[in-house]
Amino acid sequence: MKFSKLAFALTLAAGFVASAAAQTTMRISISVAQNSHQGVAIDTFAREVEKRTAGRYKIQTFYSGSLGGERESIEAVQLGTQELAFSSTGPVPNFVPETKILDVPFLFRDKAHARAVLDGPIGQDLLTKFDSKGFKALAWAENGFRHMTNSKRDVKAPEDLKGLKMRTMENPVHIAAYKGFGIVTTPMAFPEVFTALQQGTVDGQENPLSVIISAKFDQVQKHLTLTGHVYSPCIFVMNKAAFDKLSAADKQAFLDAAKEGAKANRARVDEDDAKGVADLRSKGMTVIDNVDKAKFVAALAPVNAEFEKQFGKANIDKIRAVK
Repeated sequence: MKFSKLAFALTLAAGFVASAAAQTTMRISISVAQNSHQGVAIDTFAREVEKRTAGRYKIQTFYSGSLGGERESIEAVQLGTQELAFSSTGPVPNFVPETKILDVPFLFRDKAHARAVLDGPIGQDLLTKFDSKGFKALAWAENGFRHMTNSKRDVKAPEDLKGLKMRTMENPVHIAAYKGFGIVTTPMAFPEVFTALQQGTVDGQENPLSVIISAKFDQVQKHLTLTGHVYSPCIFVMNKAAFDKLSAADKQAFLDAAKEGAKANRARVDEDDAKGVADLRSKGMTVIDNVDKAKFVAALAPVNAEFEKQFGKANIDKIRAVK
């Protein structure tokens, strides 16, 4: 009797060891706070992966740039020192140049247009361009439309931007466009931005309302203008070798989990956009929301001509034409 009890206990222990060993932990990071549209994305993704793989995969979530800025996280995923990252596309063209076209200013009419492009053939084809660079791109998600903030003055027209020292993402298309406005561009990783604004190293920055709110930029910026000058996608990326090791069913589980994460993320962006202006006004920001976009578009005519040469007018028109 004693022997069978012992055997049973050992079998049970072996079972526990096997199930513990069978669980694989992976890491995913964002450069903004957990209580944000990006936090919602990776929290949903982590929950869904665990659920869809019956707990065999556990995703550890890291926030506020605790594993580094976006560029460093993407680099770590490419090298395989980190399995997953969720990032805005800001630094992505440095790794996958084909994605640069998405950063052309005033390319998208609204969020519905941008989402239709990313979820349709153009966006899905772009996801395949990551494969040869050491990534598996799981799904497009969203940062939202970017707006300008600064500590110096109200920006009502493009000429008001001249001479403002603005933090920009490490993104060649953005930098070229903002120079076209006469902005003094200062590329900088996101985790450094709050301090740079606080210390006056830069006058301003540009980001979607979701980011402005979650980063508490209202504490260090007085003026906000709803320029909506660039639509900023986000993306779930995974190390290609780590993805390739998964079984077919688990690959699907990760892809489906990323889609769920993207859905939750977009819903949060919509929510932040709906209440963001009133929220930031209540915190003391001056918000210019009746922007004459045509003036801003016209100011960038020379830069846009360059973009048409670089990306091909037909490719830009194809994106603009998506209904």
